[in-house]
Formats: sequence, structure tokens, C-alpha cells
Amino acid sequence: MALGVPALAADAVKVGSKRFTESYVLGEIVRQTLERAGVPAEHRQGLGNTAILEQALGSGQVDVYPEYTGTIVRELLKRNPPADAPPPTLAQIDDWLAPRGLKAAVPLGFNNTYALAMREADAARLDVDSISALARLPAAQSARLRFGLSHEFLVRADGWPALKRAYGLSIADPPALDHGLAYQALARGQVDLIDVYSTDAQIGRLGLRVLKDDRGFFPRYDAVLLMRRSLPAAALAALAPLEGRIDEATMIALNAEVELDGRPFADVARGFLDRPAKGAAAAAPAAASAASLPSARPGLIDQVFAPDLGRLLLQHLVLVFGSVLLAVAIGVPLGIAAQRHARLGALVLGAVGLLQTVPSLALLAFLIALLGTIGFWPALVALFLYALLPVVRNTQAGLAGVPEGLRSAARALGLRDGQALRFVELPLALPTLLAGVSTAAVINVGTATVAAFVGAGGLGERIVAGLAVNDVDRMLAGAIPAALLALLVQGVFALIERRMRPLLPPRHGDRFDRQAGA
Repeated sequence: MALGVPALAADAVKVGSKRFTESYVLGEIVRQTLERAGVPAEHRQGLGNTAILEQALGSGQVDVYPEYTGTIVRELLKRNPPADAPPPTLAQIDDWLAPRGLKAAVPLGFNNTYALAMREADAARLDVDSISALARLPAAQSARLRFGLSHEFLVRADGWPALKRAYGLSIADPPALDHGLAYQALARGQVDLIDVYSTDAQIGRLGLRVLKDDRGFFPRYDAVLLMRRSLPAAALAALAPLEGRIDEATMIALNAEVELDGRPFADVARGFLDRPAKGAAAAAPAAASAASLPSARPGLIDQVFAPDLGRLLLQHLVLVFGSVLLAVAIGVPLGIAAQRHARLGALVLGAVGLLQTVPSLALLAFLIALLGTIGFWPALVALFLYALLPVVRNTQAGLAGVPEGLRSAARALGLRDGQALRFVELPLALPTLLAGVSTAAVINVGTATVAAFVGAGGLGERIVAGLAVNDVDRMLAGAIPAALLALLVQGVFALIERRMRPLLPPRHGDRFDRQAGA
């Protein structure tokens, strides 16, 4: 089970993956390889970028994930060897990682380097076949090019900033575009140049021209498994047969099965492992032929009711109602204080209102750094903070709406302030308070989908995975249950309010109020 419900699989090897097709597939291959060897494993998929996975390894939230040597050297280790220097060996990289408690092992057998790609017609028209040729374009022509570079590529040490310096590219930094959407945007003419991975299946399908890295800027990105040095020996031994088993043609074919045929990651990984391991050279034709066979693409209904629906719903509900319960436990006392003390109330309402303006991904990133972990806890805290405003505001508003005559009657009957609050004011304010709780719960059903970006699970897993491979049905398979869940939650709270209405004390204007004010 993923991070959405922590500590349910404490002894399982936790396999991570980044948020792009190849990483999802390799993560599934690792998980299934471990399980076939009798080693319990779980796949915490689509955890985001390199920085999040590095933190997950360091904190023990992830034990192993597929990574690339160039990324390890330049992004994690912050080493920038000269372009003419030989690439470091795996043994050297492993030595550099040792002080961090990490290990690089099991080279999978292929190199997946970064590159820039354009539509063939545009590249031919502009006579651009290399990155140097791109740099030589007149300023007027280069300014008209629309770049669609991925978020991570724009900030990586081995990405866009260093590439601009190496080639003298006088091009302004473009807005970021998710890698899963970039190919479709390029095909539709919405962008003109994107960053690609050399094993992307879409390159051949769309007939793109990959620009030559004629100055050798990009290092080798040989696929390996990056793991904690504390990974059990049994797990490492189980993964050893993967060494050298996947060459570039095989990886392209596996990516194509997901992106072009629409097959689930787990099915693609299972199909690969079911084929006999006869070496990469023999496996590649088998992979290519398997990918070329007609494949039953699961329909939207099949994807909505896929076997993982129960697990994802449980994770989503734990996040939503756990955060709302926390918001009630803390927000109601804050609302009471806000109603009792005007100055404090302005400060409290201002603070919880300010939290609503913080973008969800920014808040999650801050909480990951603050808590030192990814997954369930940062997501729960973020959702709790977002749920505070409707709970605090409605508690304050509900109490403010209690007629002063009822408070006077309570004091006349000898009730202390605490007793009056408990037996008179809160019951009368309950409908308004309950409306705030309902609003918080419904909003959090939608907001909780973002938690999948940090490995917290839930229905957002499907949306994030669909975004990674630009699969609308897969995104809808997460969005539709989330929307239905929001409607169900709203209906449940409406039913609770109707059932409670006859049990509540009468309010202003009825017989009880007239007697109390007499």
C-alpha cells in the first residue's frame, strides 16, 4: 500500500518512482521482481522529482528507485566533470554515495540521455540539426520559437541553465510544461521545441528531429537502481538478475506499450518479466514484437473500477476525514475565541484566511522540508490547514448569531460561561458550524488529489499517472470517483443536518425565545 495509510507495510521494501512513464514502468519491474523472489515490496509511484526522491531515500520513506548516472553525479552529488573527461564508473559513483548512506547498483543496460527535439518540418525549414545550429539562429527567429521545457529540466544542474551557458543560447527562460503534455503540445503546434528522453516512445511516432548534442554537454544517463545501503541483502540479490536485461530498444518498446497502447504499468512490467531472460539483445526483439501486437486498451469504465479503486478510496478518505477531524478539534476552539475577543478574532480569521492563498504544491514542499518526510503526514497537515478557515469562520458566525436574550436567560438560571456555551450557545450554533465542516470536507475531497504528487496516495494517483502519459481516460478514472465522492460527502452532511434539526433547541422568534426574553 502507498503512503496514504502509513505503517501498514513496514517490513516491505519500498520502491519509488518519478512522475514519468519510464520511471513508473521500471518501478513496477523492480516491485514485481522482488515479489517473485519472495521479498515483500510496495510501489510508491509518481513521487515527483529528483529532490523529493533524494529526501525520501534519506528519511527511509523509499528504499530503492530507478535513477540515472548523469542525474546522480550532477544533480545529487553536485559534481560537474569536464565534458572531455571519461564518465565516472559505477564503482566511483558508489564510493561517492557511500557517505550519504546510499548505493548505486544493478545497471539495467540502457542509456537514456536528455535531448532537445523539434518537429521535422520546422527543423528542416530552419536548417537546425544540432543545438549549436539552434544557437546560431538569428535573434528574430529564435524569439519566435515557443519552448515547452519540463519543470525539472528548467532547474536541474544538468538542465536548461547550464545548457544555455554551454551553447551561448540567448533565449529567455520559457514557462514550464509538464513532460507528459509536451509531446501532444508539440504535435498540435502549440510549442516548437521540447526536452525529451532518448528512450521516449513518442519520438519515433511523431517523427521528431532530435538535435545533436554536438558539444557533448549531456553526460551519460545509464539506468541503475539507487538504494539505501541498508537495503537487505536478500532484496539486492533478488534484483541482481535485472542487470543488463533492458537495452534501449527494449525500454522504448515498454514505454510504447504504456503511451501508445494504453496498457497499465503493472501489466507492461508483468509482460516483460514473463518473457525469458535471454540477454538484452534477445529481449529487445521480443519486446518490440510484443509491443506491436494488438493490445486490449482498457476502457474508461474498466479503469474507474480497476482493482486499486478500494485502496485509493481508503487512502483518500483517511486524508480527507483525518484532516477535517483535526480542523474541528482545533478550529472550533479558535472560532470560540474569535467570537469572544474581537481583536483576537480579527487576527485568527486573518491568519487562517491567509493560509488559503498559499498554493497547495508550495505548501506541500514547505511541509516536506519542515517535517523531513514525504507522503501521508505532509499531506494530512496541508489539508488540515486548508480546512481551518470554513470551520473557524462558521463557528464564530454561528456563535455570533445566538440571540443575546438566550445568553442572559442562561446567566439568570445560574449557568456559568462554560455551561452556557456547552448547553445553549454551541447547540444553537451547530447548524452553522456543521455547514462549515461540510464545506471543509467537500473542498478537501478535491484538494486531496494533489497529495499524490508527494506519494500520499489517494485518487490523485490516477490523475498524476494519467498526466504523466497524457492519458485522458486514466485522469478521468481518478477525477470521476473524486467528484462523486465530493457529492456523496455533501449529501451525507445535508442528511445529518436534516436529522439533527428536530433535536436542536428553538432559535430566535419561537416560543422558547419569547419566554427566555420575558
